[in-house]
Amino acid sequence: MARLRARRKQRRKRSPRRTRGTGALTPRQKVILRLVAQGLTNREIANHLDISVRTVEVHRFNLMRRLKVRNVAQLLRQALLQRLLPKNFSSR
Repeated sequence: MARLRARRKQRRKRSPRRTRGTGALTPRQKVILRLVAQGLTNREIANHLDISVRTVEVHRFNLMRRLKVRNVAQLLRQALLQRLLPKNFSSR
């Protein structure tokens, strides 16, 4: 029983989806955030990552919900304030 608890605890530590808080973005959300910051549309992001447009929409929705924002301007502002994007993100 103790082994089972220890394994579950290790899995929770490894999984990026289980962490809470604004600073804990999944790797995919970080990629989506960088591409949004570059000004790409959902369709362009989907083509770039070879995923569906709907998947991009879901990632953006979850990202915006996690950062507690309602639009792209707020998303970028919050990402800069929390240092999720470098100050010169547009040049990358």
